[in-house]
Formats: sequence, C-alpha cells, structure tokens
Amino acid sequence: MNTLLLLPILAPLAAAALAAALGWRRLSAFVTVLASLSVLVSAAALGSRVGTGARFAVGHLLRADALTVTMLIIIGTVGTLATWASVGYINTEVAHRNTDQKGANLYGVLVPIFLSAMSLAVLTNNIGMMWVAIEATTVATAFLVGHRRTRAALEATWKYVVICSVGIALAFLGTVLLYFASLHAGASSGDALNIDVLLAHAGELDPAVTHLAAGLLLLGYGAKAGLVPFHTWLADAHSQSPAPVSALMSGVLLSVAFSALLRVKSVVDLAVGTGFLRAGLLIIGLLTLLIAASMLVVQTDFKRMLAYSSMENMGLVAVAAAAGTKLAIAALLLHVLAHGISKTLVFLTAGQLQAAHGSTAIADVTGVLARSRLIGIAFAVGLAVLLGLPPFAMFASELSISRALANAHLGWALGVALLLVVVAFAALVRNGSRMLLGPPAPSSPAIAVPRSVAGALVTGVILSVTLGLSAGPLTQLFRTAATMLGATQ
Repeated sequence: MNTLLLLPILAPLAAAALAAALGWRRLSAFVTVLASLSVLVSAAALGSRVGTGARFAVGHLLRADALTVTMLIIIGTVGTLATWASVGYINTEVAHRNTDQKGANLYGVLVPIFLSAMSLAVLTNNIGMMWVAIEATTVATAFLVGHRRTRAALEATWKYVVICSVGIALAFLGTVLLYFASLHAGASSGDALNIDVLLAHAGELDPAVTHLAAGLLLLGYGAKAGLVPFHTWLADAHSQSPAPVSALMSGVLLSVAFSALLRVKSVVDLAVGTGFLRAGLLIIGLLTLLIAASMLVVQTDFKRMLAYSSMENMGLVAVAAAAGTKLAIAALLLHVLAHGISKTLVFLTAGQLQAAHGSTAIADVTGVLARSRLIGIAFAVGLAVLLGLPPFAMFASELSISRALANAHLGWALGVALLLVVVAFAALVRNGSRMLLGPPAPSSPAIAVPRSVAGALVTGVILSVTLGLSAGPLTQLFRTAATMLGATQ
C-alpha cells in the first residue's frame, strides 16, 4: 500500500531525473509517459479499496481516500495523454525552430516535476504540505508558460507568477491562521495541520480566526483555480503555453487547486457551519461565470477562448460546491474529470492548428473538418463535451448540478448560472462552427498531425465517449468522496 501511495510522486520525479541526465530523448520522453501512466495505475489500484469509504495512510504525511483517488485519476489520465502528445509536439517545435534543444530539455524535466507536485498536493494529509505542493506547481509551470521565449510568452509568465504568488501568499496566511486555531483547540504542534486532526478538533476551533482563515484560503486557492478576483493570469498563461502544458493546466491544475478548497471546506463547515463558505463560493463562482461568459462573447483568439471556457467551468464547479450536497459534490467531481479529458482534446488540436497557421486567430482557421478528419473530429468531440451535449458526461454533470442547486433552495443562483452558461454556450458554438465548418480557404495550409499526437487524440475521443455512456464504478467513488467530505442530504 505504501508503494501505491508513493508511486504517483516518485515515478514522475524519476522521469525528471532521467530527463535531466539524458536531455530530451526518445527514452526520457517514453519514461515520462510511463510515469504518467503509473499515476493512473496507482489510482485504479487504490480506487478498488477506497470506493467503500476506506482510507489508507503513510504515517502522518500521505493519505488516500475517495477524493484523492478521483484527483489521481484526473492527473493520470490527462497527464498520460499530454505527455504522449508531447513527444510529437516538442519534436515539431524543435524542427520548426520555435524552441531549441535546451528548451526541449527543460520541458522534459519540468513536466514530470509538475505532475509529481500535483500528485503530492492531492495525496498529502497535511494542509501545510498541500500549500508547499501547490506552490511547487507555480514554480514548475512558470518556466513552461514562457517556453517559447517570445515577448507575449514572457509577459504571460510574469503575470502568472505575480498574480499566483499573491494568491499563494494569501493561502499561506490562511494556513498559518488555521494552524494557530488548531493549536489553541488542543492539537499538538506537529499535527496541528493534519487533516484528520483538524476534522477531529473542528468544533473547538475559534470561529473568528477560522472565518478569517477560510476567507484567505478561498481567495488564495481560488487564484490557482482561476476564480475571481485573481483570475486574470489564466487566459494569458494558457494561451501562451505549449499545447500539452495548456491541457495540463486547464484540465488538471485548476481542479487540483479546487480540491484543496474542498479539503478546507470540510473542516470549516464543521467549525463554523456551512453558511460562510457557501456565500463566498456562490459570489465568487457567479462572478467568475459572468466574466468568463462576457469574454467568450467578444473572443477572437481560439486558445484564449478555450482558457475562458476553463474559467467558466471552474465558476460552475464553485457554485456546485456551494450547494454542498452529496449530489452536488459527486456531480462536480464527474464534471472536472470530463472537463479534464475534453480540455486535453481541444488544446492538443489547438496546438496543431496554431502550428499549421502560425496564428491563433479564429478568423484565420476555417474548414478544419474538411482539411483534417482527425483534428476536426477530436476538436468537435471536445467542444461537444464542453457544451454539455448528450451523450457526453458534462450533460449529466450539469443536469445533476442544476438539480442539486434546486434541492438546496438556491433557485436564484441556478437561474443566474444557467443564463450565463447559455451565453457561453452560444459563444462557443459560434466560434467553434466558424473553425470547423464551411469550405476551407484556398490558401489554407495542411494540418500535420504527429503520430504521438494522433494516438493521444484518438484515445481522448474514446475516453470522452465511454465516460459519457457510463461512469461505471466511478459513480460509487464520487458518492463516497461526497460523503467523506461531509456533504449533506
């Protein structure tokens, strides 16, 4: 069991060490894909045991429960697809001189470190260590955002670092205050930030200090999750990153940061009641939806369009978390899994479209379905998932979130959220149809698809369809996670 808990952290680190020693080579790239796959294998093995509510730990540092396994499934799935596609993507970047060998080598080292940090963030049993792991993701991805070293990429990097550093500083202050409250509730100094200890002492935490800590943690981790008010880094960073990194950031990093909020919420709700974070999540979630929908309406860049779509979905996830019922939590977990796979599809296809056209302007890309069957179908499937069309999984998750909000007597929030989702839906349909349909322009370039990218896209399409038709044993896993997080009803 200890091996299963340590493997998602150590396997990517071993891949990073090999990449540091060999540079960007076929062997090191292959080992990184295997390391990503090992995260998924560990999640599957752990899931067979925690689906009934069991929990496993390594000392006081690591733990695995249903939420951990759910997040490891997302990290492993998206990580495997993204690292698989990276092989062809980076080789093409080097061939076209968009990056040099040194940049490729740095990419090969940082991506597995990024995966390891995210795995640690969801496996740790200590809120302080969780903060360290999420801060490590900022350090690793900062260099990945600026991978191409263009002026726009460097500006996006600095914006990402500055804004997320402010957010993570707020989260640090919230963590310190929670530690203070835990000490005064009777916890020992060595265990004061242990999640199990915090849950056991939640009723004795000072309400005023806990309120302040919760607000800071909501703002801090909300910044990493792309939520208002520290959301402005998201579109720049996701649009300038290499396509596989954009997939990892949109598909995994945002949901990992939000899982930290779910951990905190389970403690705060026991300490001061559900009202405080419910109000905060509702306000922030609806404002995030509003800004994302507004930006989607006026968007002319397809990578920024996909970034604002991620922001829209995280706003919806925040609103679902505010409801706090078992149905709402289970639905949002299904939502982030489906969102992760679909964002991988659309960002990987966007990367190939950018490489072919030398541009990310929506107006420059037409007739994709007629020019490349694989890119067109993969982009269309990813877009259909994001739009919440049946039979894909986000149709079921959004329907369940709507039902959960209605059952929680949050009909007004449901009405506002649905209105904003409809606006975002219309914008995505308009822009997506412009790119996919119609005759291609006579001067349209050929769209090259490396084999590794093609393999990742085909697998992503199969996974999206399969998850839409049946969540299978994942349904019980999501319900167990909701119960473990203290969801009501």
